[in-house]
Amino acid sequence: EGMSTVDVHQVYKYPFEQVVASFLRKYPNPMDKNVLSVKITEEKRDESTGVIYRKRIAICQNVVPEILRKVSILKVPNIQLEEESWLNPRERNMAIRSHCLTWTQYASMKEESVFRESMENPNWTEFIQRGRISITGAGFLNCILETFASTFLRQGAQKGIRIMEMLLKEQCGAPVAE
Repeated sequence: EGMSTVDVHQVYKYPFEQVVASFLRKYPNPMDKNVLSVKITEEKRDESTGVIYRKRIAICQNVVPEILRKVSILKVPNIQLEEESWLNPRERNMAIRSHCLTWTQYASMKEESVFRESMENPNWTEFIQRGRISITGAGFLNCILETFASTFLRQGAQKGIRIMEMLLKEQCGAPVAE
């Protein structure tokens, strides 16, 4: 059984509130044509803690390279991801969990992320993400799937950071200096 992890760590030199607002508005975006749509399917606020829970479903284009699509299971038109987030405005942190709803019988793709006020500077925001891919079964196909999935996560994470930086600059101006 194959298992890969992809770790990402980034500091945005913008306050937590601005970073979270940009994150929630990130898609759809012309810079990432793979994400076709994002819709909120649930949203609720815990009155006692002030934590806001959201569930969103993202529909992404199937980015499996053509050559691999000869394998019937990889021929799906698009990939669905479910994302849950818990935003705590008082503590200035947000936890995010997402997983792939497609190909679950062959592979599980999960990501856990957190945005939080940076230790270095309260006007900066730290972002930590860990993606995990586990492939059920063995064999050639699984090997391809695992390679593809980890590339998908890594590229997705890097592209996500670039889009965030761009949105933050557009909406909030230059980053907060030391």
